[in-house]
Amino acid sequence: MPTYTVTVATGSQWFAGTDDYVYLTLQGASGCSDRHLLDKPFYNDFERGAVDSYDVTVEEDLGEIQLIKIEKRKYWYQDDWYLKYVTVKTPVGDYLEFPCYRWITDEKEVVLRDGRAKLSRDDKTQILKQHRRKELESRQKMYRWKEWHPGFPLSIDAHSHHDLPRDIQFDNEKGIDFILNYTKAMENLYVNRFMHMFQSSWSDFADFEKIFVRISNTISEYVMQHWREDFMFGYQFLNGCNPVLIRRCTEIPKKLPVTTDMVECSLERNLTLEEEVKQGNIFIVDYELLDGVDANKTDPCTIQYLAAPICLLYKNLENKIVPIAIQLGQKPGPDNPIFLPSDATYDWLLAKIWVRSSDFHIHQTVTHLLRTHLVSEVFSIAMFRQLPAVHPLFKLLVPHMRFTIAINTKAREQLICECGLFDKANATGGGGHVQMVQKAMKDLTYSSLCFPEEIKAKGMDSKEDIPYYYYRDDGIKVWEAIKSFAEDVIHIYYESDEVVCEDVELQAFVKDIYVYGMRGVKASGFPKVIRTRETLAEYLTVIIFTTSAQHAAVNFGQYDWCSWIPNAPPTMRCPPPTEKGTVTIEQIVESLPDRGRSCWHLGAVWALSQFQDNELFLGMYPDEHFVEKPVKEAMAKFRKNLDDIVNTITERNKNKKLPYYYLSPDRIPNSVAV
Repeated sequence: MPTYTVTVATGSQWFAGTDDYVYLTLQGASGCSDRHLLDKPFYNDFERGAVDSYDVTVEEDLGEIQLIKIEKRKYWYQDDWYLKYVTVKTPVGDYLEFPCYRWITDEKEVVLRDGRAKLSRDDKTQILKQHRRKELESRQKMYRWKEWHPGFPLSIDAHSHHDLPRDIQFDNEKGIDFILNYTKAMENLYVNRFMHMFQSSWSDFADFEKIFVRISNTISEYVMQHWREDFMFGYQFLNGCNPVLIRRCTEIPKKLPVTTDMVECSLERNLTLEEEVKQGNIFIVDYELLDGVDANKTDPCTIQYLAAPICLLYKNLENKIVPIAIQLGQKPGPDNPIFLPSDATYDWLLAKIWVRSSDFHIHQTVTHLLRTHLVSEVFSIAMFRQLPAVHPLFKLLVPHMRFTIAINTKAREQLICECGLFDKANATGGGGHVQMVQKAMKDLTYSSLCFPEEIKAKGMDSKEDIPYYYYRDDGIKVWEAIKSFAEDVIHIYYESDEVVCEDVELQAFVKDIYVYGMRGVKASGFPKVIRTRETLAEYLTVIIFTTSAQHAAVNFGQYDWCSWIPNAPPTMRCPPPTEKGTVTIEQIVESLPDRGRSCWHLGAVWALSQFQDNELFLGMYPDEHFVEKPVKEAMAKFRKNLDDIVNTITERNKNKKLPYYYLSPDRIPNSVAV
């Protein structure tokens, strides 16, 4: 009688194994096997990390194996099991791989197809078509859209991490408990003795060193030593943790009535300000989005303030970007002076601190939360709802969605919810961050997520004009590597543009993102349909780049650039100055966060800057969703391209006091998971 050899691999996560009854059924083209018991309690099979083999004997050959069914029946208590994959060796010696990489919970079952990726048009038999349809119907019941706040991209319908489907939960929920992690961070940084000292001001700048952990030869130490310098202020717009706001100024806005006389001492080319603008030497950062946003009022004992500054910058003869004018409000007037480098030292310093504080707010809520976390969650939900596990694009994208829905759900549960941790230290807490996301949605466009296009739209694309913009240089290299990989995969499965047009699951995925993620706003520029392989390659590159590289660029530098509190104040406790010549060092220190808020801020930026345990970096795909040789060759080529980028970045960073490594592929996690 024919015998099939079945190999079952259990995950290596904690508690991945099971002591429950496990049954297997093989479904072939010409018949179905009996239900075969593989394991029962106390047999010690299916332990964590185990690979177990069994012989399944049938009365007659089943033909080509199309599906396998794995059932788990509870023995005593809930015992979830993480099944990595099943392989089947047929009686004629062929090997079939059935990827799973899912949890089987309670008394559930999974039905698996072999690992070869298939479009819906490739399924010829009714049983495969039915399996495909049922999988999506089941997923659409589990992954439901929900509006968290009006105007936001829709998110997952879950009140807590525990409510999520088991497959997308963190393996260890304690590991992503924000309250626990922030408290631990404060303990590790030896600042927990200050964490309850709200309303208690620091005495001077040096006093902030009591909570500053000196780590020699690091960016954070360099920032602490040089934060007052105009060069350091300007450099952060290019290569800090929010390098996305600066743009070339093509015309001085009327709301910033700066003149050549005001800034003449900062201009080095004997040109007027207007001539410098024409030559492309003037840059601008405008925090208009903060205008009208309500400051945090959750603590009646501390009044907190926001500003909406405009900052004008200049490329000097050394090609360094330095500030030349700062206005702290959007409406010009006598009570809204334009601060200049030629002003009194503390006037100019406080103006720069206000810009740094405003930059922190835009970074946290718009650059980081909206444009990486919330957008990536939209991609994740749409993928689970519209792409079955056998679809090549599901296999391509699923590593880049790992834990994204889970981390966002946990954030809504503990961090950015009403009375959450975000309210403790941030001036945009208490609802201001919600207003910011709602206002920023109008600028969330498809083209703004296309990295090279956005860089060009800001006039920041010339390496000759702006030679030290490493965020741009490294980002474009990574973008091109991802795009090349996406193109390789697309050409394996889509032989023509016509096949792209006919892929109903792809089109449903794209439509879900447009309708629910972008709320059906035509001005967003997000496509409703995709008709060509070229457009599909760009679309997939946007998704993978956003969930990996873009998040890495704006997340993992937070401790480097924000741990020295005066360089990135999360709140200000005095209003912006309305006249010149009155600012004192005491006023600056009183404006900066108190001891308690400083500590919570420090714990936050430390915790957010840490990689996950067992982090998977760009190009690492240990879960083998793809089994075909051409795709594995494309993956190898992708990794080689990424390794070349790593080597280039490593060589450039040698002997640099301020190395830029956030977009080095060996430091880019595959997904948004922190």
